[in-house]
Amino acid sequence: MCSALGALVVGSAGLAPGVAAASDIQSKQWYLKAMGADEMWKYSTGKGVKVALIDTGVNAATSSLKGQVLSGDVPKSAGYRATDDYNGHGTSMAEIIAGTGAGGGIKGLAPGAKIVPIRIDMLDTKGAKQDPNSPSSAEAIRAAADSDVKIISMSFASPYPSSEEEDAVKYAASKGKLMFAGIGNGGEKGKVEYPATDPYVVGVGATDSSGTIAKFSTKSNYVDFAAPGVNIPGWCDTKFTEYCNTWGTSPATAIASASAALVWSVHPNWTANQVLRTLLDTAGRSWPKDKPSTYLGYGLIRPRRVLIDKNIDPGPADRDPLYAENGTDANADIMATPSLSVAPSSGTSAKGTGTTGGPTSAAAKDSGSGGDTQTWVIVGAAAAVLVIGGAGFAVLRARRSA
Repeated sequence: MCSALGALVVGSAGLAPGVAAASDIQSKQWYLKAMGADEMWKYSTGKGVKVALIDTGVNAATSSLKGQVLSGDVPKSAGYRATDDYNGHGTSMAEIIAGTGAGGGIKGLAPGAKIVPIRIDMLDTKGAKQDPNSPSSAEAIRAAADSDVKIISMSFASPYPSSEEEDAVKYAASKGKLMFAGIGNGGEKGKVEYPATDPYVVGVGATDSSGTIAKFSTKSNYVDFAAPGVNIPGWCDTKFTEYCNTWGTSPATAIASASAALVWSVHPNWTANQVLRTLLDTAGRSWPKDKPSTYLGYGLIRPRRVLIDKNIDPGPADRDPLYAENGTDANADIMATPSLSVAPSSGTSAKGTGTTGGPTSAAAKDSGSGGDTQTWVIVGAAAAVLVIGGAGFAVLRARRSA
């Protein structure tokens, strides 16, 4: 992905004030309670699911990641220094996905899942030099596609399209991988960024603890989901001695990837299409599903709603649930067609060609929660109030574009 231009940057650009020792970090993981993690873990911890984390490398020696990083599974073609993290970003994303919480560290949303790290050639937000020996994003995606991982998590972004990367994404899709990437931190006037805008990559936006879309989360026709991305604990630096509050579509991407791992663990025979479809169907929204918001896409990701529904219909195994956005035929069999023909990934890309807006206000009831959780409308505030996991994560604002 234009590595010669130094275009790749980590998507979690901010370290907010508030350094915390590892001993009390879990009390700051507000999103676990908001998403109903304790209840979800009664159904699934993500056990049996491998997540390829394409990032700055993963330090497998942190207390929370001991035993969670499958160094031996790293593809040889992209295994250069995979467990050396030159930024701290990749290790943070790994803990958000699959950390055990041991030693007071970050507890991952899918603590039973395992991480397969792939260290790619990219810049951090301070302009750190690239490592030419690291694989490109395209090489990393292809390597992950040829492995037995189910999910590819990519918390990075570039404003430059790459035909090599897009081809790699198509290849990974043909291999049945489910891919997530941060939509970017450009806010209202942010530009389209890759790989989130590549066909078959699920673009993730970020919300705060109230469920409100974060100001930095890029407004785009390529947003598919929103997930928590504000005040998310992560490592301050490469010393791995302190956590800081971080923000960005990077942690939101990690949480979305962990959500898919929870679902796939319970339904190991489902395809990527079915896992994605059930997450789309159960996403928190108050607008029609066929009119995704440019801020929140199809809504806030809610894996709990999939896990508690024993009768949920995952739909056809070989049909892309986002075929309209990906520019494919509704009847195309993505699982058996490696050379799919899709629209270009820049300018007039077919992905995200639906509605350009979202609702101003609406309400919905979180039925099937086993309780009397009720949603509320904030009249005149352009806010749709939806409940994610039965506690805490209440307000979801989806602003309509002009």
